[in-house]
Amino acid sequence: MYHFFVEEKQVNGENAYISGSDVNHIVNVLRMKIGEELLISVKGDWDYLCKIEEIENDRVNLKVLESMEQRELPIKLTLLQGIPKSDKLEMIIQKAIELGVSEIIPVKTNRVVVKIDEKKTQAKVNRWNAIAESAAKQSKRSIIPKVLKPQTIDNALEIVKDYGVKLLPYENADGIKKTKDILNSLDSKNNIAVFIGPEGGFEEAEVKKSTDSGFEVITLGKRILRTETAGLALLSNIMIRLEEE
Repeated sequence: MYHFFVEEKQVNGENAYISGSDVNHIVNVLRMKIGEELLISVKGDWDYLCKIEEIENDRVNLKVLESMEQRELPIKLTLLQGIPKSDKLEMIIQKAIELGVSEIIPVKTNRVVVKIDEKKTQAKVNRWNAIAESAAKQSKRSIIPKVLKPQTIDNALEIVKDYGVKLLPYENADGIKKTKDILNSLDSKNNIAVFIGPEGGFEEAEVKKSTDSGFEVITLGKRILRTETAGLALLSNIMIRLEEE
């Protein structure tokens, strides 16, 4: 079922509407007709099953059939991602959002080899957020997670300073029991931040700065995982443990 995001003002009792660029997508790309059903989400507060009642030039009018169960995890889950090479970040954004991440912060750590062109930064951020929206629609999320502009490590740590659980997988860490104990103790009361290094990993000074900020250094096992694999492995475990019935 096709899925769209709307503002609260676009839903009024049993009636709702879709406007903006989604109208063209519904009419000319999906070629949906009057009477067909779709799903809308309102800022993460409510999901609604709707039926198309009327198609105008600039809006699609809907009949609300029923409210739907929310699809979000009970906590905020933020991914701090050392910026990888090539288009890996786009794949990470897509898959992390499918796994329930609420926010993604690209981080300029010392071993990041990608050159950040400040003149092109906003265009990149816009593209990343377009990917985020597409992934949110595809995976039936109730919100559109945000991808922030690239941050220094100090700024990134400041953003998540009040989170109750902060995890940093590190290739020099050992003790898988500690990792399992932390994962098994997760609950719906504490927001979670996950910090993943770039291809070259973290420098020791960055690990220390992160632990001083409250991050727990953990291992993901005996194998060395690529940056695009490590985050998704940990996020998958978190999602399964926090998913509600």
